[in-house]
Amino acid sequence: MLEKMIRMGELFDFYGQLLTLRQQEFMNLYYVQDLSLGEIAEKFAVSRQAVYDNLRRSEKILEEYEEKLHLLSRTQVTKAKIQTVKDLFLELDCDVEKQEQILNLLSQLLDS
Repeated sequence: MLEKMIRMGELFDFYGQLLTLRQQEFMNLYYVQDLSLGEIAEKFAVSRQAVYDNLRRSEKILEEYEEKLHLLSRTQVTKAKIQTVKDLFLELDCDVEKQEQILNLLSQLLDS
């Protein structure tokens, strides 16, 4: 369940703006703010089933975008490669100041 929450949060970060405003609100409240289906339903005066259905449709849409565009998976692969370079670099024996500069650049790449 936690893995799904993380994945949906990541997909929402990449593709959330492509959803309708209502879908964005529901996804944000459920996956980012961690509100329950009942809390969201109460806030919008709809049934829990309506919230559930909206979330499932939104999840499907986000997965379809990822299946076609691969933005999340490409980013994860790139970050993994950068982390590998960073790890290998730390094993090298060189000037500490240069090492810190390179590590700062790699960290910036990982954070972006």
